[in-house]
Amino acid sequence: MWLIYYIIAINIIGVFIMAWDKMKARSGAWRISENNLLLIALVGGSVGIYLGLKVFRHKTRHYKFSVGVPIIFLIQAGIVVWLFYQVRV
Repeated sequence: MWLIYYIIAINIIGVFIMAWDKMKARSGAWRISENNLLLIALVGGSVGIYLGLKVFRHKTRHYKFSVGVPIIFLIQAGIVVWLFYQVRV
């Protein structure tokens, strides 16, 4: 059950981080590095980062976000499905 809470929390963080970085980009202020944004996606926040990509139209021209984040999501979804079947068997 803790895994579900973690996934929800990290994805909420991902959306907020993308919104914050978009605000910083508009104002010309210090930004969150792309590596840190991708790290959030890698540790389970791929859905949140992707939602931020679409909702805030942020980082949409960057190949590693427009293609990389969906790939990360597919890998994570595959792992979740695999874990689900391991627990059920």
